Amino acid sequence: MRKIINYRPVPLARGLLGFLPLLALLLIYLMASDARLAANASDKLLPAFGTMGEALYRMAFEADARTGRYLLWFDTLVSLQRLLSGIAISALAGLFFGLFCGALPVVRAVCSPLITLFALIPPLAVLPILFICFGLGEVSKIVLIVVGVTPFIARDLQQQVQTIPAEQLIKAQTLSAHSGQILWRIILPQMLPRLLDAVRLSLGSAWLFLIAAEAIASAEGLGYRIFLMRRYLAMDVILPYVAWITLLAFALDWLLRACSRRLWPWYHASQS
Repeated sequence: MRKIINYRPVPLARGLLGFLPLLALLLIYLMASDARLAANASDKLLPAFGTMGEALYRMAFEADARTGRYLLWFDTLVSLQRLLSGIAISALAGLFFGLFCGALPVVRAVCSPLITLFALIPPLAVLPILFICFGLGEVSKIVLIVVGVTPFIARDLQQQVQTIPAEQLIKAQTLSAHSGQILWRIILPQMLPRLLDAVRLSLGSAWLFLIAAEAIASAEGLGYRIFLMRRYLAMDVILPYVAWITLLAFALDWLLRACSRRLWPWYHASQS
């Protein structure tokens, strides 16, 4: 008797199975929207797909009368610049602290409690402090992402460093490798693919911090546009923007995964 725990769907079947929940959600929305619009043709809560398509076309391909910008693309560019800047800084800082805290006990004794403390502080709680210290411009939004994401990456990499077999480090030392060579030649190459894994897992939090900062203090960006449209109950704009953010997040996750598989195939071979 074949056990379901041992069943592995082929790639095509796996893709179809992954599409089924999305299809179910679309059908549920379609039925709910039709029911509400049948009861009230001017209902704004669940707009029809055609209405959302018209609004999306207007935001993407018709210049704004006030600014002359194509708002969807402009908001996307602004938000991605903030997000990628914050993620890049967080990845570098997380790699630095995670590598040294994991490999060097004396550094871990000094820095690990501080990293844990920062990890326990809700980043959104310090958002007013960041606005006071850095103003309402780009810096405060990027710093919020860094404050929220860096401790997670650092702690994850610290634990990953500590899982490296001690035999590797002992063998390197018997071959007269000093601490810098062990860090650079043995530990760092094994941490780079894990760094991308940690970044992928932190993308959701980074988007959350970005949208929150843009909603509170910004004049452009995807989060700003969503909360601006909320005043007018413009769900035909809000829902496509939410779907667009989801698509961007999925694309970034896929890109990082593809880069990791291309750069470090040995890591994914061992994972599988």
